[in-house]
Amino acid sequence: MKFGAVGGSGVLVNFLFFNLLLHELGGRAMPATVLASVIAMGTNYLGFRYFTYRDRASRTRQQIALFFVFSAIGIAMESGLFYIGYHGLGLHGPVESNEVKGVSIVLASAFRFLVYRTWVFRH
Repeated sequence: MKFGAVGGSGVLVNFLFFNLLLHELGGRAMPATVLASVIAMGTNYLGFRYFTYRDRASRTRQQIALFFVFSAIGIAMESGLFYIGYHGLGLHGPVESNEVKGVSIVLASAFRFLVYRTWVFRH
């Protein structure tokens, strides 16, 4: 439940910045999706560390490094999936680009959930 709450807030941050950068400010799609994901990653770290997994091992350099390494892999997965939908399938409109963004977030989040609870925020 806690992972879902923090993850859900991260998704909202991700979508908010993605739409602001791409649709409101007229930015390019790939920088918008990557930057939005990076901003969400920062807010997610705080939520996971101090809310979801606060009962687990205290913050260490290794934990921080693992979080950011696995998050970077997740961002690469998310961005690659987004690229396939946006550029490969031509889903450029506001609704279509958000659908592609949503699918890419869901798939990358499954990976993140497994690695965060298994390797990053261990008991």
